[in-house]
Amino acid sequence: MNNDILFADGFDDAVIGTVHRCGMPPVVLYDEEKCIEIIMRDGASRDSAIEYFYFNVAGVYMGKGTPCFARLSREEAFNLGK
Repeated sequence: MNNDILFADGFDDAVIGTVHRCGMPPVVLYDEEKCIEIIMRDGASRDSAIEYFYFNVAGVYMGKGTPCFARLSREEAFNLGK
């Protein structure tokens, strides 16, 4: 496993796996919709949660171990037990 792997704080429930990239270390993969739902748990509206997610979570580069975020199709989400 990659020793430089980074996690998005507070989004453990949204982890769906890892992403392996050619010539680069693997990184954590998060379900984007689940991340937005987690932000909404703290009382944010959906619009505010989306804005926060894209600016403060998905929009932050932390180096080669920066996590990835996936927008799953309904079929993929169903297969993950959503």
